[in-house]
Amino acid sequence: MNQELSNVAIDVSTAHQPVAENDASLLDDVEVRVLASLAEKEAATPDNYPMSLNALVNACNQLSSRDPVMNLTEDDVVQAIDRLVLKKLAGVIHQAGARVAKYEHRLRIKYLFDQDKLAVLATLMLRGEQTAGEIRSRCGRLHDFSSVEQVEKTLNYLMDKYPPLVTRLAKAPGSKEARYVHLLSSTEEDAQSIAARPIGSHRSEVGGSNADRIASLENEVQALRLQVKQLTEQFSQFAKQFD
Repeated sequence: MNQELSNVAIDVSTAHQPVAENDASLLDDVEVRVLASLAEKEAATPDNYPMSLNALVNACNQLSSRDPVMNLTEDDVVQAIDRLVLKKLAGVIHQAGARVAKYEHRLRIKYLFDQDKLAVLATLMLRGEQTAGEIRSRCGRLHDFSSVEQVEKTLNYLMDKYPPLVTRLAKAPGSKEARYVHLLSSTEEDAQSIAARPIGSHRSEVGGSNADRIASLENEVQALRLQVKQLTEQFSQFAKQFD
């Protein structure tokens, strides 16, 4: 249950932020998490892809490699899938003989991506703004970049798309490396505006007071309890095979 200290568990009520009314193409936070989880698991666990609803919910809510940590329900994920299908970014698969529907992303088809581009974009969607070096170290299961320069080349490709899918943030005072962020859920102007605020100020809007920090910790505990319950159920099912 390794978890980066920067991760903050949040409830879907804070994750599901509306997009600008004049740009229906932008995704909300739940859609971003669902779409990126599908892209990640396609490469990381291909034997379990396309994904069942239960597996997709677990992937969205996992505690490692996620920033922020979320606590989505099956209904949250199904509704997000429905919206992504309308935007031609996801598909529902009904396999012959299968009892449940499976889900897949369509990022590769929509944007004509090779795996290196998909890996970088998915990593930014799952973990927020990052340097090229951080991206390289974190997306090894999705694509193996031999150098940071290769990551930067891929980032440049994503920035040169029209409309751009990634932007390079202005360096904060004292920063040595540039950071990058995806643009599937915000405009470039909005991303730069948030990055320009004093460090931690945009987080303080949702968690600056003691009460908010306590609420965040309570949500984190809830997420941990959920994962323990899921692991316990999986172990019980495994143990029954030997009864």
